[in-house]
Amino acid sequence: MPSTLSSRRLAQLALLAIVALAAAVISVAAATGGHSESGPAEPDSWRGLVGGPHPEVPVGQRMIVVLRTPSLATRVAAAGGRASEANQIRWHTAALAAQRQLIARLSIAGLSLRPEYSYSRVISGFSAPLDARAIALLQRFPEVEGVYPVRIAYPASVSSRLLERDELAPGSGVRARLGLPGYTGRGVIVALLDTGVELGHDYLAGAVLEGVDILQEDDLAAAAPNPVEPAALERHGTQLAGLIVGSGGPSGLSGIAENATILPIRIAGWQRDAAGRWAVYSRTDQLIAGLERAVDPNGDGNALDAARIAVAGVAEPYAAFADSPAARAVRGALALDTLVVAPSGNDGPAGPRFGSVSGPGGAREALTVGASDDRRTTEHVRATIRSGLRVVFDGEVPLGGAFEPDHALVLDLADPAPRDQLRPSVLGQTAPAVSVDDFFDGDGYSRVAGKAALTPAGDAPDEAAAGAARAGAAAVVLHDTRIPAGGLGVDDRVSVPVISVPARAAREALRLLRAGEKTTIEIGAPGERENPNAGRPAAFSSRGLAFDGGLKPELIAPGVALLTSHPGRTADGLPAFGTVSGSSAAAAVVGGAAALLAQARPDLDARALRGALVGTAGIVDGGSGRRVDLGAAAAVELIAEPASVPLGHASAGGWQGTAHFSVRNVSDRPLRITVSIGRLGEVGGAALAISPGRFTLAPRAQQKVFVAARLAYLPPGAEVISADFELRAGGAAPVRVPWTLTLGRYERDLLGGVRLSTRSFTPSDSAPALLELRAGRLVERGGRSEVLPLSHLDLDLWRGRERVGRLVRLRNLLPGRYTFGLTGRGPAGKRLEPGRYTLRLLGYPPGEGPPSRQIVEFTIR
Repeated sequence: MPSTLSSRRLAQLALLAIVALAAAVISVAAATGGHSESGPAEPDSWRGLVGGPHPEVPVGQRMIVVLRTPSLATRVAAAGGRASEANQIRWHTAALAAQRQLIARLSIAGLSLRPEYSYSRVISGFSAPLDARAIALLQRFPEVEGVYPVRIAYPASVSSRLLERDELAPGSGVRARLGLPGYTGRGVIVALLDTGVELGHDYLAGAVLEGVDILQEDDLAAAAPNPVEPAALERHGTQLAGLIVGSGGPSGLSGIAENATILPIRIAGWQRDAAGRWAVYSRTDQLIAGLERAVDPNGDGNALDAARIAVAGVAEPYAAFADSPAARAVRGALALDTLVVAPSGNDGPAGPRFGSVSGPGGAREALTVGASDDRRTTEHVRATIRSGLRVVFDGEVPLGGAFEPDHALVLDLADPAPRDQLRPSVLGQTAPAVSVDDFFDGDGYSRVAGKAALTPAGDAPDEAAAGAARAGAAAVVLHDTRIPAGGLGVDDRVSVPVISVPARAAREALRLLRAGEKTTIEIGAPGERENPNAGRPAAFSSRGLAFDGGLKPELIAPGVALLTSHPGRTADGLPAFGTVSGSSAAAAVVGGAAALLAQARPDLDARALRGALVGTAGIVDGGSGRRVDLGAAAAVELIAEPASVPLGHASAGGWQGTAHFSVRNVSDRPLRITVSIGRLGEVGGAALAISPGRFTLAPRAQQKVFVAARLAYLPPGAEVISADFELRAGGAAPVRVPWTLTLGRYERDLLGGVRLSTRSFTPSDSAPALLELRAGRLVERGGRSEVLPLSHLDLDLWRGRERVGRLVRLRNLLPGRYTFGLTGRGPAGKRLEPGRYTLRLLGYPPGEGPPSRQIVEFTIR
């Protein structure tokens, strides 16, 4: 996985919403967050394959309004986790009534709101297209806790291969093998928040309910066809459903919990993208609406029928905010006894602190799962590049696509770049996406027909390979990114071998070609090789810290080339199967495992399920991840809440901080518990003290444990300290509670590039002065990209030494450039009096760090 984020990638993340500044603000949002160039790619990069690029999607003026009115989850939690059906319906009705009252008050003020989705169970609030005046007015209402942008969430895995029946023999592909003898998930409902599911697939027969379609407001969550290509069904939900509950497959193939029941909730599917084309994606307002139905499947306001597990198949790239509406909804679901299992994302490692974890996996209450590569072997070929008697490259390389040559090929290499566009700068760097036009000359003749096209992989290696194949190439040789074995997967557009070669070899081959020397490549027949990364986190899988400092993901599970169901049928009429890769596939595997545990231990509530799975997980060699140990989880007698503990941020020597967690006895016998914190209570320079360190817990009782941490000095070069508290009861295996402490000076340069189009203007709603600024930063640390977001940005208006008031508060900003319109109106919406004013910009990082500050002065004429 490349260690840096491309500007194009961040352009797709940046906030796209109209936000309010006084009574009328125009936002233009956010393109790139700083400048970043990729260095040489690491081995086996999945960039542009599992992790993007994604279609650019407009969200218009859609915002999520979170209210202070207690949600059903808040009420149930305050009642100790138990409430009658009548009380739950009453509380749900009260939350909806509060929303209607607020909307009525806005109507009296002349603003007409039409909520797209109303939330009363997991959070209290609604989503709606809001114009600038509505946002400004809403933020002045005391019952409004915050207004947040709607973000885009994408399916967090991709199809890799569509398999023929003879390829499903025992030993083929990767079968996720997580089991608990005697348990199959019977009686456990798993909500699947994803695209629609092919309800008639033989592999899923009898295991999938009709579900709920959030997008179409329907009671049937079936996989929908592409409106312009009816044969192209949504695939992702069918694939994840197969991983969870599939049964009766060829050669004994089955899901993790084959007797569990899937409640499909279609929150993602075919929707228009920014170019007006149809693309598969979801939005955070749709995700939250899906969680509302996961905890209340029949929609009656009573959550006593909540699904035990909810698997989110989508991810918001890089949006690991712990206080976003989606994160709050995950917290609410947990309070209503639904465990949310979320993918970590497919953007690779970042950091060393923040960077690549997706939302809602950044929520502290989510069980976040990364993907491991459990392939025992991978397909390789021998490639030799020659020019005359000179050997430019000779070595084994992974076969990147699904097409396997049945004999050795000897082909001329071809450079698709025109002679006057040598493009040497792309070698070893992130190149733009390659299009099919790049393989034809100005007269429409192919430059690569019958040859091996030597082309940069760019941001979209699959598109580069497809373009070369369409131009008639007999093979595709990519460079600047090493494509992992099978990384391109099955693509009907690519029926030729695809490999990648090192940048240095490509550079020399291109030099020879451009000097007019004939250069050839020999591609041998494929062979299997042992996978050196088997069992370790996949290179594409996101990992690091959420923006609150919590360690993510908590677990890893198989997530590369998993055998599962695929929509449709084969040419001979049999149900289709294929492989899928991604962190959402891994999340589905853990969702199935959680269903087995829920059946085996019906006494465990959602928090205890999460604590048992995390606390008993086995640590992968080198500490790169933690894998589910279902046997240990089923035998667990104590759990910790929360299952992982961020201790805070130490910005200088002498720092001190406190935290706490609770230990719960989930057994039927008293337990004598010991909490250990490492050798002599010191880990990596941090001294920790626990109180109490020893105690006895009665059955079903719990004890709060307090942690005091002190750091005498900042360890050189360290930015994160992480270890485990260990809880022991008698001679039982320890239950581990991961903790983290982030280190280093607070980032203060999170605002910059502030520019006002004019320093003197007359109030105008139609022609405002434009304020442009940079919010957040993308920085390089240790060869990796780190995303530094803003928790919120306040724009305060002053006149002299008198504070006029806050014009707007913008929340959860990812790095980017933002443009706002100053209309000359004040916080109350009235026109400002002529005179000089100061706009103070305060950008707050996540956590407790000091704000970054900028000042803009202007004159109202």
